[in-house]
Amino acid sequence: MNTTRRIRRGVMTRDATGSSSAEAFVLIAIATILITRLYLELTGYPQVGGGNLHIAHALWGGALMMLALLAGWLLLGAGARVAAVIMGGIGFGLFLDEVGKFVTKDNDYFYGPAAEIMYILVVAILVGARVLRDFRPLSARECLASATVIAADGVARGLADHRREVGLALLRQAEECGADRDAVAHVRALIVAAETAGDRLYRLQRRAPGLIPGFFRSPRWVPVVGWLLVIGAVSGLFFGLLGVVLGGYFYSDDDVAVRFDGMDVASLILFVNAAVTSVIAVPAMVARRRTTRLWPLLWLRNAALLYTFLNAFVDFATEGFAALIGLSIGLFTLAVLTYQIDVAVRRPVRDDASQRAQIPPGDHALQH
Repeated sequence: MNTTRRIRRGVMTRDATGSSSAEAFVLIAIATILITRLYLELTGYPQVGGGNLHIAHALWGGALMMLALLAGWLLLGAGARVAAVIMGGIGFGLFLDEVGKFVTKDNDYFYGPAAEIMYILVVAILVGARVLRDFRPLSARECLASATVIAADGVARGLADHRREVGLALLRQAEECGADRDAVAHVRALIVAAETAGDRLYRLQRRAPGLIPGFFRSPRWVPVVGWLLVIGAVSGLFFGLLGVVLGGYFYSDDDVAVRFDGMDVASLILFVNAAVTSVIAVPAMVARRRTTRLWPLLWLRNAALLYTFLNAFVDFATEGFAALIGLSIGLFTLAVLTYQIDVAVRRPVRDDASQRAQIPPGDHALQH
């Protein structure tokens, strides 16, 4: 009796390139919220409509999200997906900007915790996308399926060079994981045979880091942002303890106002965050002077990530959009540390390549 073995497919099949689209969607939504708030502030909060009508921009957001869904369903090709991400991100930002009206009885656009709701939702999407991408390596089936999507793009609209490279890399990974070789060969043939398409968006993305002034790419920024992070964390720990000891204290005169909160929920989050950040950042800053290994930079980035986003959680709840100032400083710190980590990771590869280039061709065989 012949039995057919069923291959377990899992609950979902992940797209290898899907997380980058999700992150772009969120970043576009954030930019839309900030631009919308700035525009409304500068123009005095005009209303679209007349008489008893007011067409809220959440409706425009819903219309754009609808168009994004339709584009994803009806059109093939990477261009259609880019358009869907852009329209969906703008639409989601316009919708989310008016969340205060949806959670209050009096439709209060300026509802204080609205900023916190936006922040929590955005962070949840970003973290969820990362968890879904990283909770386990891509399987052979997922690599092959993702490469097949790229092959379909090639049939529909042609492939840019970097998309072709991504597809072929996914096929190599699928083969290493045990995918069916015949299926891999068929998909590879489609990718290789696809016409070459333009890639202006990718070239623009590659050119963007070069627009950053060399001043900000200097490694001298690492001790600056690192010690500022340590000072901020230790100061938060000190003033948190002082607030607990004083049990809440407020002093004010014509020139200065000083306030120490007691141990409420917000203060507890800030205190614990400062303590954990200090435990991570202080040893990292001490060690980076004594070792060339990568872990101090990684620890610093983790400390900055923790300190920035947890503090922003409290600041958005207590200060609203004024918390964007502290968040921007934290994101700058993260950008500096991430760039220096990337440089440190690429340096051994470049050094190895340069050493190989200096060896005469006849001497390469002596290395093996």
